[in-house]
Amino acid sequence: MVDVGAKPLSRRRAVARGTVAMAASTATRLRNLPKGDALTVARIAGIQAAKRTSDLVPLCHPLALTFVEVDLVVEERGVAIEATAETTAQTGVEMEALTAVAVAALTVIDMAKAIDRNLRIEAIELVSKTKEPV
Repeated sequence: MVDVGAKPLSRRRAVARGTVAMAASTATRLRNLPKGDALTVARIAGIQAAKRTSDLVPLCHPLALTFVEVDLVVEERGVAIEATAETTAQTGVEMEALTAVAVAALTVIDMAKAIDRNLRIEAIELVSKTKEPV
């Protein structure tokens, strides 16, 4: 890991987005799948993933997150996922936001794969990050 011990604390925020592409008929059924409500389960999975990012990404610093939000919006041919992570620390929260989106997307696929074999994750990306002094 990189030594960030000498860096001052700052308030950090990162936002990441991604999508899960699927048939329109699948998108309309996401709240009522054989495994349950995919949107609610994926939201919780994304939050849990953000909190466990340092366990998943080997050289990522463990962070005390002060806020994590994962939003899933059903669109005509899929689900748009956006995650926001915040902390006050010496390093950023980009990996936490990206991990939240990735795991939420994987959860949607796991829950919907029984009714749609053509699901795919698209365009996971970091869309913003900010750093403010405390």
